[in-house]
Amino acid sequence: MALLPVDDALALVLKDLTPLEVEQVPLAEAHGRVLAEDLAATMTQPPFDASAMDGYAVRAADIAALPATLKLIGESAAGAGFEGRLGPGEAVRIFTGAPVPDGADTIAIQEDVEESGDTIVVKEAEPGRHIRPRGQDFKKGEVLLSAGRRLGSREVMLAAAMNYAQLPATAKPKVAILATGDELVPPGSELGRDQIVASGGYGLAALVSAHGGEAIRLGIAKDETRSIVTLARAGVGADILVTIGGASVGERDLVASALQGEGLKLTFSKLAMRPGKPVLYGRLGSQRVLGLPGNPVSVLVCAQVFLVPMLYALLGLTEDRHPQPEAVLGAPLDANGPRQHYMRATSIWCENGERIVRPLPSQDSSLMAAFAEADCLILRKPGAHALPQGTRVKILPLSS
Repeated sequence: MALLPVDDALALVLKDLTPLEVEQVPLAEAHGRVLAEDLAATMTQPPFDASAMDGYAVRAADIAALPATLKLIGESAAGAGFEGRLGPGEAVRIFTGAPVPDGADTIAIQEDVEESGDTIVVKEAEPGRHIRPRGQDFKKGEVLLSAGRRLGSREVMLAAAMNYAQLPATAKPKVAILATGDELVPPGSELGRDQIVASGGYGLAALVSAHGGEAIRLGIAKDETRSIVTLARAGVGADILVTIGGASVGERDLVASALQGEGLKLTFSKLAMRPGKPVLYGRLGSQRVLGLPGNPVSVLVCAQVFLVPMLYALLGLTEDRHPQPEAVLGAPLDANGPRQHYMRATSIWCENGERIVRPLPSQDSSLMAAFAEADCLILRKPGAHALPQGTRVKILPLSS
């Protein structure tokens, strides 16, 4: 049976995935969340004509001829504006951010003014300068943040300026992570004979968190149906169940059969992908199930290709991950085999803005130390020809 191409598998994985429900999130907790609805300004900013400099509020008509002597009649500070109106021959001391008094249309900066008692002499000034007009930044009712946008520090600051204390955000997708394998023990354990440390689940949980999801670690199941089913049931409330290991066809690869006994409707189980041939996907009721290989490197590569787009779809995130950026090969590549290859690679940026990429010397999916040095994956289509140094190639940048 022909292996399923990666692009076809990704289309099946993303089919019918829609954003989760909307929840109100306190502004202080909104960083990193995805905005679920368009956000319009509830006020105008600045809400009044404001001074952009420390100095004196004056009328342009009074400084047509310089130097100009004016009467100082008061002060306007941030949070304590001048109450009256500026008349001919008058000036008001003003500070940055303070409301410009009625009647004033120019700020003479303090370095160009001499003050003596209740009189000032304006030596230099340009009519109409140094005033931030009302609404210069934004106006009430203007949509400034669109649904589907991830909220970073600048977006949170803008939302605060728009006078929002809470923001409508898409609920975080819950991802239950179930590792399988008799040989696995948690980090920090005393290793017995033939045991290894379970690491893939921790990297996967970090990836889920980095992309806006909530990871739920279910633990490590033994290579037996009952153990797999028991732990999988503990994650029944998650939007996605991700299993690690046990997805191949060996006697101890029991994930598919164990979950099929629980009602899993399998969509596919083998891909034309390297690393990641034994990847399975299906539906268990309303829950999506993604079964990944056991090798930790394969876990994170497959998660970058499939799980991250799933999270984006559930979040309604508008960032486009599908068109891969390009880089320039810093070394030649051999012809590719029949499976789509995601080659671990490192890259550097040149002064001309080009990104130069080099594959790691070994592409063995068990090499975690080398993988930690990689910052991208070179995408090689099935049957791709050998490429010389200097060729432009598609890459998939690796997330933290």
